[in-house]
Amino acid sequence: MLWIATLSYVGYSAGAIVCALAAIWVGGRGDETRNDRTPAVVALALTANWCFAAASFEPGKPIVELAEISRNLAWLFLLFRLFANDGRDETLRLVRPVVFALVFVEGLQLALLLIARQHAGAAELSAPILETATLFRVMVAVGALVLLHNLYVGAAVSSRQILRWNVAALAVLWAFDLNYFTIAYITAAVPIELDALRGWAAAIFAVPFAMGFNRKSSGLEFRPSRTATFRFLSLLVIGTYLAVMLALARSLDMLTGDLTRMTQVGLVIAAGALALIWLPSDHLRGWLRVTAIKHLFKHRYDYRNEWIRFTHTIGTTGFDNSALQERLVKALADITDSPAGILLVPEEDGTLELAAKWRWPSVVVPGRAAPAQLGELLERSELIVAFDELREGVDHHGEQALVPDWMRDNLNTWAAVPLLHFDRLVGLVVLSRPLVERELDWEDFDLLTVVGRQVASYLAEQAGQAALLEAGRFDEFNRRMSFVMHDIKNLSSQMSLLLRNAERHADKPEFQKDMLVTVRSSAEKLNTLLARLGRYGAPEPQKVHRFDLADAARQVAGKLGRLHPVAVLRSESVTVEGNPEALDQALVHLIQNAIDASEPNSPVILEAYSDGVSGIMQVIDNGRGMSPQFLRNSLYKPFISSKAGGFGIGAFEARELVRAMGGRLDVESREGLGTRFVVRLPLESATRIIERGRKAREDEVV
Repeated sequence: MLWIATLSYVGYSAGAIVCALAAIWVGGRGDETRNDRTPAVVALALTANWCFAAASFEPGKPIVELAEISRNLAWLFLLFRLFANDGRDETLRLVRPVVFALVFVEGLQLALLLIARQHAGAAELSAPILETATLFRVMVAVGALVLLHNLYVGAAVSSRQILRWNVAALAVLWAFDLNYFTIAYITAAVPIELDALRGWAAAIFAVPFAMGFNRKSSGLEFRPSRTATFRFLSLLVIGTYLAVMLALARSLDMLTGDLTRMTQVGLVIAAGALALIWLPSDHLRGWLRVTAIKHLFKHRYDYRNEWIRFTHTIGTTGFDNSALQERLVKALADITDSPAGILLVPEEDGTLELAAKWRWPSVVVPGRAAPAQLGELLERSELIVAFDELREGVDHHGEQALVPDWMRDNLNTWAAVPLLHFDRLVGLVVLSRPLVERELDWEDFDLLTVVGRQVASYLAEQAGQAALLEAGRFDEFNRRMSFVMHDIKNLSSQMSLLLRNAERHADKPEFQKDMLVTVRSSAEKLNTLLARLGRYGAPEPQKVHRFDLADAARQVAGKLGRLHPVAVLRSESVTVEGNPEALDQALVHLIQNAIDASEPNSPVILEAYSDGVSGIMQVIDNGRGMSPQFLRNSLYKPFISSKAGGFGIGAFEARELVRAMGGRLDVESREGLGTRFVVRLPLESATRIIERGRKAREDEVV
């Protein structure tokens, strides 16, 4: 076949060039103190000569066989000289008979060549001659490998540092020859595919062998990167798989007839399908990575590559324009090969709430994801929670009683990494279980702790930038308000002037007519100003009153129902404690936002009822809805609005008004489906119980 002949020619040519260059380099720059340098140069030169002959003539030519015999004899003599490297000359006396035996066996190849030349026309002798020649080569390769093993095992520690590169290269040389001639002996034919690779093998072997003669070879170590090791193992697995499939296909040759063809075709289809499904899988890649790291490396992590990947993940938004919080979760998850993760951040009262999800849509996180006590414990101890240990009952700092059930019961939760910035908890990243099962070890804890602090600094920096931006927006708002105050001052001046003139000219018809015009103009300006700003003004402090939540719902529905359909579908009498004016203002904000997001004829629904603990008011619309990202990051931020020209203060002020009454404002929204705001205020009876408990604690302290 043409491609095999081309591969063979190129390989032998490359082998000749590389071996010749290696011989020149060892002779000119090799270690002068080694007494085996000259035999090494000769062996490399004869190997280059053999490669040149194999590239120039057809396989089996006498000149090629003679070049190979001279090559093998030179390498056997070099092996004999390697035993004297650490001064063990007495050992040469024991090794000499074995080497002479191998030289004798290799010399028998000359006799076989003479016999083959004298009986060139006898076809019945070609097979026995080939079989005998390959058997002799197998014997030489096995004997040389045994000598290599004894050489390295019996050498002193200092000699091993010198010999290791040479021994490794010679082991590759004779191992390849052993496989080559073993296959030739079994099949009674020269394996042309392997024969095409012999030149490439010689070129590859010559490089490490020459490196062994470097003056600093004792300090040279082969340290492949994790990426190279992982890819090599991947290729090894794929190659093994293909070899097994090929062996199965060849074994089917024992069958006969149509059954053979049908079975082979079925095997090829099944093998291809299995390869497409199994070989590219994340589980296989994870298994290969864990296996390589466990058995080939001292440390689990390549810290340089981890740091480069971490900074790249943080600094690049990617095609999906992911937010910083999602990228922070991904950066931590990539370290442990976790396929998903979530970020929880503390609220003002210390409770942890969901801030971001990364590739974990199935996880169900409640509104209050974790209690404030858990955050305080993680803040003090900087504990990385291993959920497998937690489920087995291990308790390091009392976290057993504080970890919420939704984390414990979800078997996909694997680790929780606290994010500390100046010993203050700014977040908690929960990582999902890796595809390949393993336990967290000391190296995971150390690296995740360091990276967690780095991630916390990014979160703190983002919060600081947001605070500065918000302060700048407040400053801009104050500057705008100064113009409003200027207009109000002008109106006030006009009214004051009007009153002063009225004392002197109130009885004049002309003045009365001008006064009406001025008052009407001032009133129109004030109404316009109030219409623009009335909904965003700061509430005046009010005393707490008991009032009916259902009445409040009906009043606000009647007031805003003139502009847009507002329906009260559920109205139960619920007595709560709070500020009715503040609640009215908060509901106006929420309902007006619902009206703005809805179609003209789509009604806004109000519901007022009690769940036994709180009075609940719901504002429901079927409008545009809001995205999860906007809900998490922008809904309650002043001056950020989803409406064109909106101030972005309505939802923020509504939440603050409800909180001031001891209540809570929650929201659920889906884009294209609508939004539900839920106002929870304490019932009168619940307020009394809480107040009674507070007074009892104060009395105990006194």
